[in-house]
Parts: sequence; C-alpha cells; structure tokens
Amino acid sequence: MRRVLVCVLSCAALSAVLPADAAPRAKEQPRIPFTQRYHAVQHGGLIRAANSAVTCRRSAAADGAAGIPCSSARRGEGAAANHQYDMFYTDVDDDPNTYNSSRAELALPKQARVTYARLYWGGNLRVGEQKPPKDNGRVLVAEPGGAYKAVLADSVIGHRTANGADAFHATADVTELVRNSGPGMYTVAQVNVAMGRTAVGAWGGWTLVVAYAKKDAPLRHLALWDGFETLAEGRRSFRADLGRMRVPVGGSGRLGTVTYDGDRGITGDSLAFEPHPGRTVPLADAANAAGDAFNSTIADSGEARLRREPDHPNTLGYDSDVVDLSPALRHGASDPAVRIGAARDYLWLGALFVEADARA
Repeated sequence: MRRVLVCVLSCAALSAVLPADAAPRAKEQPRIPFTQRYHAVQHGGLIRAANSAVTCRRSAAADGAAGIPCSSARRGEGAAANHQYDMFYTDVDDDPNTYNSSRAELALPKQARVTYARLYWGGNLRVGEQKPPKDNGRVLVAEPGGAYKAVLADSVIGHRTANGADAFHATADVTELVRNSGPGMYTVAQVNVAMGRTAVGAWGGWTLVVAYAKKDAPLRHLALWDGFETLAEGRRSFRADLGRMRVPVGGSGRLGTVTYDGDRGITGDSLAFEPHPGRTVPLADAANAAGDAFNSTIADSGEARLRREPDHPNTLGYDSDVVDLSPALRHGASDPAVRIGAARDYLWLGALFVEADARA
C-alpha cells in the first residue's frame, strides 16, 4: 500500500532572514503539538504562494510501475504518483550554486499592507540518496527582482524517520522580507530534498502564507496553525480545534492546507470542517475529490490560479490547497474545528490557515 505523508509544521515567531551563521541550528522533534501561530481580526485577507521542489524526470517503467509517461504525469493525466518515477530536483534559476529552485507569485492586492508572513518548507531526505538533516532548517529565498537570502527555521523542526521515509518540516517568520518586497514572483531554493526512486517516493516543497490589511476589504478572521502530527495505524483521524472564532450566518471563508506526499489516486483521505460542535461538513472541489483530498495539487477553490514556475498540475507529492468554506458557514460558526482523515494511508499533517468573515 502506498503511504501518503501530510506535514503540519510548527514554530515560534522570530525573524529568520539572517546570514547562515547568525543563529544556532533549530532543535528537532518527531512530534510537535498543533497550535495557533497567528490570529487577527482585521479588514484584509490571506494569500499564499507555493510550489514543489522535485518532479519526475523519466518513467520507471522497467518494472511496470509507471504506466503514464513522466510528461503526462506532470500534466495531471491519470493517477500518477511519485513512487512510480525516478524523481529529480526542480531547478528554474540560472544559479550554478543551487540544485533545486522553484517560483510562485504572491498576488498581494493594491494598497494592501502585510501584517504577517510565514514560510513553510519540507521534504523527504532519503530516496535514492540520503540528505543530511543538518540542512533541514535553512533555505534560500529571493524576493521579486532580488538576490537569494538565507532563511533559517526560527523554532523546533519536525523530523521523523519511519515507514521508509525521512521526513522533515520547518518554518520561519518572513514578515519583514515580504513587507519590504511586496507582490511578485518569489523563488525558494535549496529545500533539503532527496532525488531518486523508492517505494515511498521523493517529495518536497514550500508555501508562503501572508496576512494583509486593506481598508476596503471585509472584516475577517485571519488565522494560521501549525505543528507536526502523524496519522497511521491506531490513529486514523485528527481534529484541530480552531478556538473561539465567531462567523456570522451566511458568512464566507476559505481554508488552506499544506500537505506532503498526497498521491493522486490513493483514496481514503478526507477533509472536513466543523462550524459548530457536533456538525461536520465534508469539503471537496474540482481539484480535491471527497475521497482523495490530498492529491498533489496547488489549487484555489478547485482551480489552478497561482502563477508558478514550473506549473505542473500534478506536483507528485506536494499539496498547498485552498478550499471554499462558504457552504460550511451558511449557519455561521462558533468554536469551529478542522477534521482530517486517513482511511488507508499515512498522513503527516501540514499547516492550516483560515480566512473567514467576522462579526462586526
């Protein structure tokens, strides 16, 4: 059975855009409790940029595992998964000193002011090669039109070796960098991911989540949670309590998730929202089927809206999705929660973020 990994990333808020030797290496733990990272009630919204760090380079067809050519798999044709292919780094920059890099656009609205920004990154260290864990807490980030800067994890890194994978998850506060740089294409390089092919597969990627204030935007809850939890035998569901968040009747909202190794076609993964205790509303759209919630997509309300380089519809192991919460908020919300299920596969939970109307 192919196992899926979803990552929940956790940390404390410190500025992390520093020279590589300016801060000690962050500690690591195999499990980090899921907690709220940020919450504001303001006129504004949440946006994110995201992309994967590895993709297929040729079919691993000698054993018949990959029935779909790599190029077709990237385009989202069929139920292709990373363990079926020889995987290699994505590298879109012209810098000979980086071995992986990818870009995505941060579409910050005009006249918006950044109030918080957090970067998440992670991957599998052991595939056809073993990457050193000492590099888990460092990536390079280039703002629009800028040069690379080292970004260091600012708190505990999730790192767990089990079930054939050596997975890590790290995060850093990048508010000042994004506030000073504004909208445009952000490039993230040197995510510590391995290449090759194993039964578990290669995966990795990054997501930049940004909260902004804007005077003419609706009054909203803007919130972000992260940690490092695993769903496996003995624990097939996870509930994240979102706290005392009041949403009016008929309100609108969006829920974002960051997950790793969610393979297309491996069914049994579910995502649901509890607007009120005891009431559960399943969440699904054109990009995230009800029985395959984590399926290697970067989508917004069922559509691929982000400008990315590369822009493969099937990321082969990385999900950064935003789903519409409006159907779940018809009767408002109080003390809401998010539920994630894993009927067949292993899931390592990622970050969650919510944008929802607030009561004036």
